[in-house]
Amino acid sequence: MTAPFERRLERYAELLVRVGVNLQPGQRLLLSADLDAAPLARQVVRHAYLAGAPLVNVIWNDAESTRLRLLHAAPDTLADFPGWRAQLWQDTAERGDAFLHVTSEDPALLAGLAPDLVDRERRGRQRSLQGFADLMRRNAFPWCRAAAPAPAWAARVYPDLPAAQAVSRLWDAVFHANRVDLPDPVQAWRDHLAALEARAALLTARQYRAVHLRGPGTDLEVGLADGHVWVGGASPTPAGVPFAANMPTEEIFTAPHRTRVTGTVRATKPLSLSGTLVEGIEMRLEAGRIVHARADRGEEVLRRALDTDEGARFLGEVALVPGASPVAETGTLFLDSLYDENVACHLAFGYAFQENFAGGDQLTGDEVAARGGNDSLTHVDFMVGSADVTVDGLRVDGSREPLLRDGQWAF
Repeated sequence: MTAPFERRLERYAELLVRVGVNLQPGQRLLLSADLDAAPLARQVVRHAYLAGAPLVNVIWNDAESTRLRLLHAAPDTLADFPGWRAQLWQDTAERGDAFLHVTSEDPALLAGLAPDLVDRERRGRQRSLQGFADLMRRNAFPWCRAAAPAPAWAARVYPDLPAAQAVSRLWDAVFHANRVDLPDPVQAWRDHLAALEARAALLTARQYRAVHLRGPGTDLEVGLADGHVWVGGASPTPAGVPFAANMPTEEIFTAPHRTRVTGTVRATKPLSLSGTLVEGIEMRLEAGRIVHARADRGEEVLRRALDTDEGARFLGEVALVPGASPVAETGTLFLDSLYDENVACHLAFGYAFQENFAGGDQLTGDEVAARGGNDSLTHVDFMVGSADVTVDGLRVDGSREPLLRDGQWAF
């Protein structure tokens, strides 16, 4: 019998604290949460103090207020980002505090707004938080992204259901995807993360020259960075404390070589990007660069993201994901990359993560670049996998080995 909602919510909050950021006694937590996530956020605060946090700083976000700003503020002010907020984020990273970000956004909230206005706000925010993002990429502190259902999001996912029923159903999907209803969710997550880590270690040991994705509209050879490391499961802080950056997570990922990606790729799921749903993405890459990109819907938003800077037109991540998982079992298209990327292989244009390079936490930016790592202000995941997409590992000697067939692991 399923536990009452309040008990499931508490268990979810406990997971985010004990597994997501893996909060340690005496460690502060910065919690960034949407207003609709308040019931979950308060449970997170409770469990953080129970875990020994001396201070939990809660920052509330309201996407509707952002929308109103884009509608009514002077365009030349949209790139302004609060200095106090940037400093708080930076101080959090430099102290090694834990950071948890919980979203509840409508995936199409900003659809219909002038893309130039959305782009100005996004770029201003990215520039202001660049120092924080650089430390995050190095795993200098424990961080985690999670989500809490809200009426607007649920209405997009289940448009044919009454509002209350849609929210309830989305919560059920979120709880199931995060293993909340298992007898011991914390231990289940630790076992799951260990299994991902073991599979990632097998891939790292093989040191493939590239991975090859083939399927409808996709024939892409993704060369891998020199000395690349596959990561799956938890990531360690400099002190060796593991944390799960995404909850849920089912992926194993690494860094492509910036200039060694060639071919075509077609997205298999919609992408919520800057408050707009982008559908039917197709790209062509030459020598690593995205030289052509189109979309059936939201193309202008996609184009602006690719024009963020020079590095935005190169890949920073390739991730392998099986089709069988608690996320997939929900049968839900979440319209949120945090969830949808965990039922399909995906790529990301933009920056690469330091942990995807041997000794990455000790490498400078120039050293990462020398190994083929990409740099950018942005990092955008888009889904390219399905049961119809095969993935092979290509060895240096030219031989190939199957990695995914019919959406399932082949090794």
